[in-house]
Amino acid sequence: MNQSTIKWGIIGCGDVTEVKSGPAFNKVAGSQIIAVMRRDAEKAADYAQRHGIGKWYSDADELLNDQEINSIYIATPPVYHKEYTLKALALGKNVYVEKPVTLNAQEAKDIAEAAKASTAKLSVAHYRRALPMFLFVKDLLDRKQIGDVRTVQIKMWQSRKPQLITYTEHAWRVDPALSGGGYFHDLSPHQLDLMLYFFGTPTHLHGFSLNQADITPADDHTAGIALFPNNVVLNGSWSFNVDEEEQIDECLIVGSTGSISFPFFGNTVTWQNEDSDDVEVVKFEHPQHIQQPMIERVVNFFQDKGDNLCDIEQAIIVMQMIDSFAAKP
Repeated sequence: MNQSTIKWGIIGCGDVTEVKSGPAFNKVAGSQIIAVMRRDAEKAADYAQRHGIGKWYSDADELLNDQEINSIYIATPPVYHKEYTLKALALGKNVYVEKPVTLNAQEAKDIAEAAKASTAKLSVAHYRRALPMFLFVKDLLDRKQIGDVRTVQIKMWQSRKPQLITYTEHAWRVDPALSGGGYFHDLSPHQLDLMLYFFGTPTHLHGFSLNQADITPADDHTAGIALFPNNVVLNGSWSFNVDEEEQIDECLIVGSTGSISFPFFGNTVTWQNEDSDDVEVVKFEHPQHIQQPMIERVVNFFQDKGDNLCDIEQAIIVMQMIDSFAAKP
């Protein structure tokens, strides 16, 4: 290893990091995991042993103060994101923090202020920005293959136990004190960040959220409307209490000369325009570790070899969208 090697400490080595992200940090050039942390010492030791990681901690402060580590990946429930990010930045250590970046937009703004005062770098794990499937959609839009975008419809309707969720011993995703809300707060950052990436900063936001089934403390139904530059209108519907047969994951983008549709958690893009009667269907194979393309970008950014694909200012906008849509009616 040399001076430019990004030496990671992972805070929160839970189930999400087993395949989606964790192993990728050792597979990217110039990147190595030095230590992991989990409050349960036995589970932390087991994770380190299984993934060939030399050190583990059960105390986050001990990992943060490990002099061998220069960058921190924060993969805890959102309630801890601000605390650990601020501590890492104060120590001059780079941060890659999971989504949603915080519990709310104000906490994200607090991180932005700390980032300005720090010598370290910060990137947010809106990793779909780096996946070929969504880069393909962005290219279609940028080349106006469906003309001027008129309307975007998002439908994320799932049962009370969505298959899209990684389940843990404690259902923190439906504990608003830990997650900021419910499944909407866990899944919508993927969708709303792509809308920001595709269309720019929204100029108007309105929505509401409610608890229809009253099964958990978290709201299970959210509706949102956004207006983006060039008069692009978004209508989003998130419901987590429908029958299994009614489940859907779909984004439909309708333009003046065609349309594009895709699932956020699938691998197929369907599109058509007025130049052809044929419907184009393009299938993608996501990487084994779905965050690896993003982690490659983050490592390059930390090494001054590339730009920041998702900075804290963009994450603030996503949190503002979430806060607006999650408002009580």
